[in-house]
Amino acid sequence: MSYPPPPSDPDDPYNRPFQNDPYAQPGMPGGGYPGDPSADFGGPFDPGFQTGGWQGPSEQPQNDAVLTTIGDIAITQTSVITPAGRMPIKGSTWTVTDVTHTTQGVSQTGIILAVASVVVGIWFCGIGLLGLLFLLMKEEKTTGNVQVTVQGSGVYHSTLIPAHGPQTVVQVTQSVNYARSLAAT
Repeated sequence: MSYPPPPSDPDDPYNRPFQNDPYAQPGMPGGGYPGDPSADFGGPFDPGFQTGGWQGPSEQPQNDAVLTTIGDIAITQTSVITPAGRMPIKGSTWTVTDVTHTTQGVSQTGIILAVASVVVGIWFCGIGLLGLLFLLMKEEKTTGNVQVTVQGSGVYHSTLIPAHGPQTVVQVTQSVNYARSLAAT
């Protein structure tokens, strides 16, 4: 069974253009939508069209590989890439601030061994007090952050790197010194 074709008289709403379209825009058919999304009309489907908001990153040179990263800062031979923007590395200023502190206390392992040896020693041998020597076990804990800031060419960015030990401060400082040497050349 086939359906009859639609009528083609002038009163047919399917064949006549829509009049007084409140959404019509210049250069677009009725309804405000482009007829062919692949057509080059300068609208939102045009690859070069940008309406605002976050601007995409500029093209990175082919041989500009990332040499190192410090937190969310990436360093190449010629530039510094941060979430705040891209800047040339030459003339950039770097600072490192150590906001860590190290505390020394009784080791958690020492506490567990002391309690276990006292309980077992008193229960079996009666010499459980020797287990209290495990309380002399000490451990050092480093907590805090290392703050790294970079500025240059109107861009300023700061990042915090959590410190998991004293070696974190040394490693971040060495990375910043490497970036400083690239900035000086």
